[in-house]
Amino acid sequence: MATSILELRHLRTLLALKEAGTISRAAQLLNVTQSALSHQVLALERQYETGLFERKSAPVAFTAAGQRLLALAEQVLPLVGAAERDLARLVSNATGKLRIAVECHTCFDWLMPSMDALRARWPEVEQDIVSGFQADPIGLLHQDRAEVAIVSELDESETDVDFHPLFEFEMVAILPLNHPYLAKPHLTAQDFATQALITYPVPDDMLDLVRQVLKPAGVEPPRRTTELTVGMLQLVASGRGLAALPLWAVNGYLERGYVARQRIGPDGLTGRLYAVTPKRLAGNACLLDFVQVMRETSLLSLPGISLL
Repeated sequence: MATSILELRHLRTLLALKEAGTISRAAQLLNVTQSALSHQVLALERQYETGLFERKSAPVAFTAAGQRLLALAEQVLPLVGAAERDLARLVSNATGKLRIAVECHTCFDWLMPSMDALRARWPEVEQDIVSGFQADPIGLLHQDRAEVAIVSELDESETDVDFHPLFEFEMVAILPLNHPYLAKPHLTAQDFATQALITYPVPDDMLDLVRQVLKPAGVEPPRRTTELTVGMLQLVASGRGLAALPLWAVNGYLERGYVARQRIGPDGLTGRLYAVTPKRLAGNACLLDFVQVMRETSLLSLPGISLL
């Protein structure tokens, strides 16, 4: 009997193509280059002497041969994942808590679906979000009050922790409908000088707009704060000021025409998120799986993000 060239990586590639919809997003999902993914598919097509999906289709449209291999992937990969998690449980006796600390008010839009996905995979691990907004979530790791911290900046002075890149996204200015700034190609720091800036009540070094744009330019606009994203959008919609938020966090409001958006700077303003874990838990299978789940769930559910 001939030996099959099929490997788990091939099946993962086909499943990623289905879930992500495009080669570029599937490559991000698998943490490989787009070229490497394309070569892998071509090798399969040469072996079976048939195409696996229609080129230039968006989302990916599989041929009959591709659908057959995809069906195999959908059967095999969940079984392999479950077996690997069972082995990790046998080795580590995985139980206990996974406490998560966040410094990002908008994190819950993607964090809750990630927690739901992890719960299905590790039902014996109790998950919890450390109550309230945390100005120093990494400090909670050192105090053994959390196992994961979600932060927006790398801090190289931090020791005894590991930083896991999650994703990057565009921060956009949120304006009232028909605001004159919408006629501009993009906003600069000076455009905020005379406009009230509506933010969450957090330190300035936790605000991408202030840290990356306004402070370097010496611009200090009048300020107003609110705890809730919806409150921020209501203030903007009623003409009380401008805000800066992740595009994925306000996409629904933009689609409904409640507020408008504008790019910040000619190349846009980029925000990033990282998961931080204690080095003492470096080998914790559930924790590592959670990092991967957060990356995968976010890429597949949030508009306009890229994995780091």
